[in-house]
Amino acid sequence: MDVAGLVPGASEGRGLGNQFLDDLRSADVLIHVVDASGTTDDNGRETKGYDPINDIQWLRGEIEAWIFGNLERKWSSIIRRHIALKTISAVDTLHGQLAGYGTTKDIVQKAMDLFVKSGLNSSDVDKWNMEDLCGFVKVFLDQRFPTIVALNKIDMPDADKNISAIVRRYQKPNSVNTSFLRDGVSGDNIILTSALSECFLRKISKQGYIRYQSGDDDFYTKSDKPNEDLRGLDEKMTRRLDNIRDLVLFRYGSTGVQEVIIRAVEVLGFVPVFPVKSLTTFGASMDNSSVAFQDCVLVKPGTTVREFARKLHNQLDLNYVGAETIGNIQLAEDDVIIPGKNNIIKISTSPT
Repeated sequence: MDVAGLVPGASEGRGLGNQFLDDLRSADVLIHVVDASGTTDDNGRETKGYDPINDIQWLRGEIEAWIFGNLERKWSSIIRRHIALKTISAVDTLHGQLAGYGTTKDIVQKAMDLFVKSGLNSSDVDKWNMEDLCGFVKVFLDQRFPTIVALNKIDMPDADKNISAIVRRYQKPNSVNTSFLRDGVSGDNIILTSALSECFLRKISKQGYIRYQSGDDDFYTKSDKPNEDLRGLDEKMTRRLDNIRDLVLFRYGSTGVQEVIIRAVEVLGFVPVFPVKSLTTFGASMDNSSVAFQDCVLVKPGTTVREFARKLHNQLDLNYVGAETIGNIQLAEDDVIIPGKNNIIKISTSPT
C-alpha cells in the first residue's frame, strides 16, 4: 500500500490530514522512504542542504499526535467508564480505544508491560496524567507500527554525510544491552537504497539488455557473457550502468530495495507457509513436480491451520475437511503453524 502526501501538521488537518493517517490503520509495518540526499524538504519541494533527520522525526511526531489527540479528547469519559466497570482491566480499556487502529489485545498488553517496566510507570490508567498517556502512546506505536527507514538516493551528492549523521543518531549505544529506539527507529531498521537504480535495472532487464534480479549484487551484459541471448548496449546506457555499479552495487552490495522488504518481514516475524496439492512433489497439482513450492503465503505468528485455509480462500474454509503436512501427518484445525514443522500444508476439502 503506497501512502503519499503526508506533510507536517497533518494531525491538525493540514494537507490530507487525518485522511492520510487513517490509511495507516491497515498497515502492519511502515516503510518510510527518506531522501538521504537532502534535496527535498518536508513539504516535498526541491531544495539543497535539507536535513533528512527532520523527516524521520516529524513523521513519527504526526502519528503520535494523531493517536494521542484522539485519546486525549475523550480521556475523561474513558476513565469514568473504566472506574465504573470495576472488573475490566487497564489493557481491556485501552484495547477498546485502540482497536480502531488495527491493533490486537496482545500488542496492547506488550506495550503496557514495556511501559510499566521501562519507567516504573503505573498500569493504573485512572491515575495517569497526560504525560503518562503520551508516554504510553509512544511505547504503543513502537509495537503497533514498527518502522523501516529506507534512506533513498544514496548515490546522490551529499548523501554520504547525511547517512553518517543518521546512522550515528540511531545506532545503539555501547552501554545499551536491550533494544534501542529513538524517534521510533532502530539502527537495525535503517536500509540504504537507490530506488531509481532498481527501477532502471528492472526495466532494461525486462527489455533483454542485462540479466538482473532484485537483491543481486551485480548484473551482467552481453559483453560480460557473449554467448547469452542479450541485446547490445549503446554508449549512454553503458555509462549509466557503469555508474550504478560504481556508486551503488559495488559500494553498498545492492540497490537495497529487496533488503527493505526482507527486513520488514523479519521485523514482523511473519511465518512463510507453502500450500501444496502433493506432499510428494510439493507441486500445485498432483502430477507436476516442475512447479514445486509455487506459492508462498506470509502469515502472522500464531495463525492456525484453519485460519490459514480461510486466508487462502473462503471456499477452502467452507468446504474444509482436514489438512496434513510432510510425512502424511494430520493437522488439527487449531494447530498453530510453526516454521520448519508444519508450514508445508495440503488442505483437503469436500466436493461441492
